[in-house]
Amino acid sequence: MKKESRTRADNDPVSRRAALATVGTAAGIAAFAPAALAQPAAPAPVPSPNAMRVDAPSVISNPARNYYPGFPVSYPDPDIVTIDPAFAALRVNNTAIQRLFTGGMWDEGPAWCGQGRYLVWSDIPNDRQLRYIEDDGRVTVFRSPSNNSNGNSFDHHGRQLSCEHRGRRVVRYEHDGSISVVAEFWQGKHLNSPNDVACHVDGSYWFTDPPPGASLYEGMPDAAGGLRNMAGLLNGKVGQPVGSGVLKGELPSNIYRADPSGRVDLMISEEAFGGGGNGIAFSADYKKVYIVSRQMVWSFDIGPDGKSIRNQKQFADFTVDGIRCNTDGIRVDIYGNLWCSSNAGVNVGYSGVTIWNPEGKLLGRIRLPETCANVCFGGPKRNRLFMTAGQSLYAVYVNTQGAAPG
Repeated sequence: MKKESRTRADNDPVSRRAALATVGTAAGIAAFAPAALAQPAAPAPVPSPNAMRVDAPSVISNPARNYYPGFPVSYPDPDIVTIDPAFAALRVNNTAIQRLFTGGMWDEGPAWCGQGRYLVWSDIPNDRQLRYIEDDGRVTVFRSPSNNSNGNSFDHHGRQLSCEHRGRRVVRYEHDGSISVVAEFWQGKHLNSPNDVACHVDGSYWFTDPPPGASLYEGMPDAAGGLRNMAGLLNGKVGQPVGSGVLKGELPSNIYRADPSGRVDLMISEEAFGGGGNGIAFSADYKKVYIVSRQMVWSFDIGPDGKSIRNQKQFADFTVDGIRCNTDGIRVDIYGNLWCSSNAGVNVGYSGVTIWNPEGKLLGRIRLPETCANVCFGGPKRNRLFMTAGQSLYAVYVNTQGAAPG
């Protein structure tokens, strides 16, 4: 029987002076209890040498704020930061960022199911998918094992797609409960470890295929002689189901399109792109595709046939106040704005989410106490931004909606 997850307070302070000097570490979170997704009591506050609290509790204040539901926060939320006046139309001033869950190992791939009113996401190293149920806030194990799934999405027919690291494929969960393989090979060679998938209105699925799944931590190593295990020292059979450890990495990190007919086409090679892909999303009108590579976003125009791309451009440099806010997962809202996860390392106050208009101008930021990997829009009105960050799931209401279904 599936266990219920309950969250509790945590109070690891981060000094404001240390944050402004971009030195320090993000606030801690509760430890992982796999049997029941339990949330243990947080450690006692750690005294800071820079002990002057100068504003409302936030990720950069001392003491740091508590993000769990039910704890007071000043309005407007101090961790929702307006950079450009245009962001005022996208933020909600009487809502708060909330931590809905903690207890994963590395959480990614949030996707919203409109019919079921739940969020599904991947806890990759724990080889499971988790589900946040909107009506009562429960978090349950949704699928285990999950083949170390990473990115998830829901297509325009409400079917879930998942990118599998260990399976090295993209799969679709049908309405009758069966599983279809969307993509597993290209020109007879096995894929690496699909990372993220985006659903086009023409019925095609576009996905990225970098190599992180060929690792001990997030998937299954290549068999001996594979591109990521040439010497054969790693044993991909250890701790894996019978028959594992035989796949070899054969391809570079390309970007692909899976046609409704079942055909898989190469959209752009790693060599031509200048790096492997990661997050992927379409513009609100589906005339552009945005792809993350080298922790930045690049835009491409989609050809009239819907099966080609051109005009590669760097969307933005993702540098804020001199700090690189590296991105992983991205989503687009109905106005064409990009909502991008942010990983700023030890630079406290810069991890979370950055929001950019269609021209690549920074509008605002959402500060989180953990590295943010992926985001998606959900909730009954599709106006709630869900953020998978490190070991936790966060959410905040916004004054816009996601352009894609999931």
